[in-house]
Amino acid sequence: MMDPIIHNIDPVFGTIGGVYLWWYGLTYTLGFLGSLIWLRANRTSLAIDMNGVYTLSIYLAVGVLVGGRLVEVMFYEWAYYGSHLWHIPAVWLGGMSTHGILFGAIVGTLLYCRLQRRSFFEIADVMVVAGAFIMGVGRIGNFIDGQIVGATTDLWWGVKFPDLEGFRHPVVLYDGLKNLLLVPLLILIRNMKPPRGVVTAHFILWYGFLRIFVDFFREYRTSLQGFPPGQEFNILMTLVGAGLLFWFYRKAGNGPAEDKASALPGDPVVTQRDSTWGKKIVFIFLLALPTVIPSDWTQDAPSRYGKRHPGMTHSAMYPVIQAPNSE
Repeated sequence: MMDPIIHNIDPVFGTIGGVYLWWYGLTYTLGFLGSLIWLRANRTSLAIDMNGVYTLSIYLAVGVLVGGRLVEVMFYEWAYYGSHLWHIPAVWLGGMSTHGILFGAIVGTLLYCRLQRRSFFEIADVMVVAGAFIMGVGRIGNFIDGQIVGATTDLWWGVKFPDLEGFRHPVVLYDGLKNLLLVPLLILIRNMKPPRGVVTAHFILWYGFLRIFVDFFREYRTSLQGFPPGQEFNILMTLVGAGLLFWFYRKAGNGPAEDKASALPGDPVVTQRDSTWGKKIVFIFLLALPTVIPSDWTQDAPSRYGKRHPGMTHSAMYPVIQAPNSE
């Protein structure tokens, strides 16, 4: 008989100026860095230089952070933030939505394509691989933080989380594994050189469809008219992804996207190296910023982690808040 799995991981790895640093937020840092490396490796096929790589990475990171925060606030925790508007930008109090991360990444990519006059799906077919990676490692951070849990279970891999009764499905690990498995799937599809937009459509379809089943094991703290809020997004993504696949394959007679590698103006690393220093500084800031963000729904961080980190209960940066209960 296997020993029970007890969650006893400290989600905090340090402090700076009274603000706590979280393993969860650090996973976003790793995700953004991984996306930069992925873009750099694919810059020839995208016909962008290193200046463009940093520009697109910045748009992606800002979109992820802003989108993840706003959707969390508006759809999951408005019962609290609606009467505490001044806490919305206080990201160190917690709250990032994975559906908002997707939405923000799309908006960031759209803005980049709009300003650079590039095809959205040409860029998105590459970016969705990085997006799946970011959300995969982010789910590992969720597990470390111990905030998002599943329903009670008697299965041997059930986890005993702090301050909760019974053993729970490690639902974020299910979702994280699903996201990371999308990475090789999307790369395989991309290597088959399908029509432009097909890789993006596959990502939207399989992310939403597979998460429908994952979320059956999740315990939500809120609902939208009696329906788990995440499931509505999952069903919508599934329908959108399927519709896009049908649309792009219907236009498949136009053939796959053209190879623009020949459009590169010489060696992008050499010709643009000196023009990226300012964007490197911005990107480094965006790598550091997520480390102050705890996991989903941690307005009540002091009450949950105050025993282990008493500084939270005596800091004006972390007001002790009773989060609203589910209806």
